[in-house]
Amino acid sequence: MKILVVSDNHGDYEIIEKIVQKFKNQVNLICHCGDSESLLSDPINQQMAIVKGNMDFESFDNNQLIEIEDKKILLTHGHKENVNQGMLSLELLAKSYQADVVLFGHTHQLQAIRDDGILFVNPGSISYPRGVYQNLKGTFAIIEECHGSYQVQYYNRELLPIDDLKLEFS
Repeated sequence: MKILVVSDNHGDYEIIEKIVQKFKNQVNLICHCGDSESLLSDPINQQMAIVKGNMDFESFDNNQLIEIEDKKILLTHGHKENVNQGMLSLELLAKSYQADVVLFGHTHQLQAIRDDGILFVNPGSISYPRGVYQNLKGTFAIIEECHGSYQVQYYNRELLPIDDLKLEFS
């Protein structure tokens, strides 16, 4: 299983189109964690699983549960779970869905952790990053799962892997 996850482009449609065009045939699924500020009818949205962020005004779903290769992937933005204040509400939501992987955004800060058997991945903001990695000017991630182990590789806006941001979770 290989999943590309992106979030928080805030109307920067060009970067989403570039990412989708380059990677659509290299991954099983492309997920957008919200704050796209795009229209529901935008054709690019038909190529992604996408959820509603706090800056989206279209009727995207707040959460999506996607089953792929016997894994349950929970896609959410995270603002309703107050992820800026901590991960507890998000973890409770993940457990209520019996999710194996949770993809979220909102904080504009990349993060990947595995807690209580659940992989949590925030790709950071592709257009308006914050925190320690804001100098990268935007990130997204590709998650690869093989026999219960996960590899999370972060990429920059030039669509290149960031060597120092390749994480392994067994």
